[in-house]
Amino acid sequence: MGQKNTTSLPEFILMGITRSSELQLPLFGVFFIIYAVTVVGNLGMIILTKLDSHLHTPMYFFIRHLAFIDLGNSTAICPKMLVDFLVDHKAISFYACAIQLSFFLMFIISEFFILSAMAYDRYVAICNPLLYNVIVSQRLCYVLVGMSYLYSIFQALLFTSKIFKLSFCGSNVINHFYCDDVFLLPMLCSNSQEIQLLIILFSALNLISSLLVVLGSYILILIAICRMYSAEGRKKAFSTCGSHLTVVVVFYGTLLFMYLQPQSTHPLENDKIASVFYTLVIPMINPLIYSLRNKEVKSAFYRVLKNQFKINT
Repeated sequence: MGQKNTTSLPEFILMGITRSSELQLPLFGVFFIIYAVTVVGNLGMIILTKLDSHLHTPMYFFIRHLAFIDLGNSTAICPKMLVDFLVDHKAISFYACAIQLSFFLMFIISEFFILSAMAYDRYVAICNPLLYNVIVSQRLCYVLVGMSYLYSIFQALLFTSKIFKLSFCGSNVINHFYCDDVFLLPMLCSNSQEIQLLIILFSALNLISSLLVVLGSYILILIAICRMYSAEGRKKAFSTCGSHLTVVVVFYGTLLFMYLQPQSTHPLENDKIASVFYTLVIPMINPLIYSLRNKEVKSAFYRVLKNQFKINT
């Protein structure tokens, strides 16, 4: 890290979601509940898919890693945000800001490609059911997840190191509730064109490539479903990918809403609302979608409870 940065800006001030003092405690209560539900839901999904042998399938392997990513994404943002609701001096140190940014980038980028891997998994399950176990092998699952993590870690370290090696000057106030590269770039007084170009190129690559995989998979799934003669078969196929499709629509819909608006009609408050949604709300609702809409998860939950009750008695 550059020495000039640490001497000129030893810390940043996070403005938070709102400056209204009357809303600090109510918002603390709301986001505390959101974070508690997120932790319980995602941690429960991780434990459940590990304990129940019926859920040791590629689909639930990917769901487990999605739950881990959602838990990590929310944990990188929410605890600091909750503390800031209770204090007047909403400061974050230079290095803590860099760490928060790197974890946020790592988890959010990982989610793109885990969702893509899940879409491919559903495509093979519906379009090539007889070859499913051969194509979506355990090795392929580990490769897809491992590549997602390695690629996201590479980008997170690249962006974070480049941003925090440059010189900050002027105000140290970040008009946001966490350290985000979009809000840090305007604070740089060094030439930041290179990092801005890298962020734009990689962001476009991440969004477009993962979205193409998802769209391509679901177009082929839809074609396969339309060719089915059995109404029961079509219903089963739709239910198989319904939860994942709901998660994909919510996640990509939020990002497209945030980034495709014209700058002239794109106020900063919209960025904050969208950020709240994909860093805090989506990690909370994802495990709810997979549990409430999934009979296998419900059955596994009752089996685990039943087994634990037998052990305790």
